[in-house]
Order: sequence, then structure tokens, then C-alpha cells
Amino acid sequence: MALIRMNATGTAVQAHGTPRSTSAALDPLVARPGPIVVMVHGYRFEPEHPDHCPHDHIFSEAPDHPCYKAESWPRGLGIGALRQGLAFGWRARGSIWQAHAEAAFAGQALAGLLRRLRDADPLRPIHAIGHSLGARVILSALPELEAGTLDRVLLLAGADYASSARRALDSPAGRRARMLHVTSGENRVYDLMLRSALPPAHPGDLVLGRADLPGLPTLRLDDPRHLDGLSGLGYRVAPPQRRICHWSSYLRPGIFDLYRDLTDTCGAALHAEVSAITAPTPALAVASGWSLPLPWGANAS
Repeated sequence: MALIRMNATGTAVQAHGTPRSTSAALDPLVARPGPIVVMVHGYRFEPEHPDHCPHDHIFSEAPDHPCYKAESWPRGLGIGALRQGLAFGWRARGSIWQAHAEAAFAGQALAGLLRRLRDADPLRPIHAIGHSLGARVILSALPELEAGTLDRVLLLAGADYASSARRALDSPAGRRARMLHVTSGENRVYDLMLRSALPPAHPGDLVLGRADLPGLPTLRLDDPRHLDGLSGLGYRVAPPQRRICHWSSYLRPGIFDLYRDLTDTCGAALHAEVSAITAPTPALAVASGWSLPLPWGANAS
């Protein structure tokens, strides 16, 4: 089986849709060689929910889905005969405050799962990709892990603060991982709304999409220089499709070709090339005094 589905309830993990133990459910993944790509969804999903289960949405391998945001991550990442995937679900419904807090618990659950995979085969490459609050889940997991547990980490429109990313980057696992944050001006309104709903604990802390951190290359999909650089590497990513979009980092035509190759055998060299085209830019000013309504609709991730 190329794709394993696991869910977190608090800090505990269980297999999706089966009474088997976690260890038994992981056995098919552990038994096969090759890298593992761990996928983590964001806000408004909940495993086993009849309408909002991520395993029936972005983690589905089905070619068609009525929701335009249901781009299949397993298909886009090439999960199949030669590549294995682990779809990680967690309880991300309720208010944004509830989901933000739950993401930290889910990060602990993810860390435990990753330790199991690393213990089973210490030399196997494990990569992670997470969108929005899913990026927060991964960032919360990294400080709990040993160096070398994760090889490459892709954070898509991360819904967290620079201080969280800095803690992850300064951890043993974070220092060894090759990390990339992908964002766009299309997500700017969501960054401002996150800051309005969840003000930073420390003055001056920036929402991740507004920060440039050493050790965390930031690929900006609304920057013509970055798109031109990707084109020069052979990745023709479409320009922005909408003025406001929280899902552009995985809906943008052509972008999954890049993610698939970043998590492939030669992805380390490609990560270095992508990092080279994301030249550091001065931190953008953060607007103050915003009071915005929460924007998240059904299955906004």
C-alpha cells in the first residue's frame, strides 16, 4: 500500500478507518523501501467528519471532487508504486483559536509518529508538507525530534508566527532539515486576519508570511523574479489566479511538479537551487489597527 492514513486525537495517533493498531497500520509502509512523504492539512478539516474529512478531500486519490479546492495531494506528489505517503489528519474544526491550540497537540502526535518511522529505518528519507495550520503542526513537531528525522520540509502559507518557526529552526531536527516556506500576496489578507484574531505573544513577532528568517528560504509565488527563477529551473508555475486566495500554494497550476521533485531522491540539490532564487528581502511592514472578520469558510485549509 503506497498511502497510509493516520489521525491524531489530541496527542494520540490511530489508523484511519480501521481498528488496527498504529504499529500494524504502519507495517506496510515500514516494509517497503524508499522515501516517505508526510502530508498535513490545515484549518476546517476533521477526520471521520461526514462532510469535512481530509481523507475524502485533499488526501483523496480520486481524480475528481466537486470542491475546487480538493486538489489531490497524493496524486500531485506522485504517491504510488515508487513513492510512499502518509496522510496525517487532525481535528482542525471549531474556532480558529481552538484549531490553533489543537495544532500544537497534533504536532506532538506527529512527532511520536515520525519517531516510530525513524526508529524502524534510521536511514530512510522522510519529508513533510503542510498547509496553513498544518505548517504549525510540523513546526510544533520539529523541536520534539532528533536531528535527521526529517529531510525536507515544505510549509505552504504557514499560519503561524516567526517565533514558532525560529524555535523549530533552532532545534536539532530543524537545523538538519532543508526547509522551504511557500507563500504569495494572495494570502496577505489571511496573514493579517491571523494576526488580528491571534495577536503575537511578543511585540514585533511577525506572521510567517510577512517575515524573512535566516535558514528558512521563502518562495513568493507573486514575485515575478521567483517565478522567472523557477521557469529557469524548468518549472512553469502559473501567475496569480486571484487577488485573494489562501490555497494558491497548492492550487497554482504547475506547483505540484516542484513539490514532487523537492521530495524526490535528488530533491536536496533542487532545494539548494530554489533557495538561491529566493534572495532575502527586507521584512514588510505589518499593518496595525486591523479589525477584520474571520474569513474561513467550509473546508478552508
